[in-house]
Amino acid sequence: MEKNKCGNRYSPEVRERAVRMVFEHQGEFDSQSAAIKSIAPKIGCGPDTLRAWVRRAETDSGRRDGMTTSERDRIRALERENRQLRQANEILKKASAYFCAGGARPPVSEMIAFIKEHREVCGVEPICRVLQIAPSTFYAHLAVENDPDKASDRAKRDAELRPEMKRVWEENLEVYGARKLWRAMKRKKFDVARCTVERLMRDIGIKGVRRGKKVKTTWPDKALASPLDRVNRQFRATMPNQLWVSDFTYVSTWQGFVYVAFVIDTFANKIVGWRASKSQQTEFVLDALEQALYERKPADSLIHHSDRGSQYLSIKYTERLADAGLEPSVGTVGCSYDNALAETMIGLFKAEVIHRLGPWKSADAVEWETLKWVDWFNNRRLLEPIGYITPTEAEEAFYANMNILDKVA
Repeated sequence: MEKNKCGNRYSPEVRERAVRMVFEHQGEFDSQSAAIKSIAPKIGCGPDTLRAWVRRAETDSGRRDGMTTSERDRIRALERENRQLRQANEILKKASAYFCAGGARPPVSEMIAFIKEHREVCGVEPICRVLQIAPSTFYAHLAVENDPDKASDRAKRDAELRPEMKRVWEENLEVYGARKLWRAMKRKKFDVARCTVERLMRDIGIKGVRRGKKVKTTWPDKALASPLDRVNRQFRATMPNQLWVSDFTYVSTWQGFVYVAFVIDTFANKIVGWRASKSQQTEFVLDALEQALYERKPADSLIHHSDRGSQYLSIKYTERLADAGLEPSVGTVGCSYDNALAETMIGLFKAEVIHRLGPWKSADAVEWETLKWVDWFNNRRLLEPIGYITPTEAEEAFYANMNILDKVA
């Protein structure tokens, strides 16, 4: 006979044989108790132990009233399942408060933090079973926390990239999405995939700005004569100072509305003139034009394109265009596509400055942030239409190439 030192001392075969011997030979003794006392020492167990086996066998076979072994096992299983369900319900209550509302699966890092916080009360395995995360994942994270050298190569690389990505994103006014941030990281000599940038942006909790709804600011004056549309929605110039587009928008502040006008050179989408004003009279868009003329000193062949706003069709504005030798051009009434490039620039300005940093207290605050944004836009912002370089770099490359051609000629 072999005794099991772990759990029950006697195997099922030993118990079954001992009970069978009692039933077969109890007629040879004065009573069943006498048979048990005689057989127990030979089996190697106590009489009370053998008597308990016999009573259970009699109950299971129907010879004695009481709960059978299968019924007892089923009740124990139900009680165990009930305990597990109550524990799972308690874990879910804590998890719902910890992770807040939402149908998406929480990030692994948040689940790891939740397990660490509640492991002493609920245990690791029950929490992992409810959250559907492998216990090995939790223990692997603990091992990495205790010894960072155990982290995977990807985890080590992610740890290096996260602060750099956050720094580059903040340097670019916190407006870049995954595509632009990926390009900016490559310009900083980081060899990183775009999908990695998207994943780490989610981990860090940063994202790019989104453009809002367009608000109408152009009110045409049908009584004024207007020039022809010389652009026909072809907004990409072949060289600087060939085509400018102009438009303005409004910003709501605590002190009233502020109007911001822009003049853009379409070769590289560089902002060559801008003005912020509390009034939307002709003088304020004229100031933006004057800045562009002073900075660029364009040739006579330059085309100036705008919408049919009354400011751009006014006598003062058209006379100034004529004095500077610029050819005026305007789009049709009520069609934003005829000035789409300027509308796009206004949309970027509203998304990256106005909506992101508002609400605005004063016109001075709007003017100051616009100044910073224009400097960043012209000298550091990456633009997809010109090959993910800055407007200033695009113009410098054009003039450098022209110098090379002149030397060759």
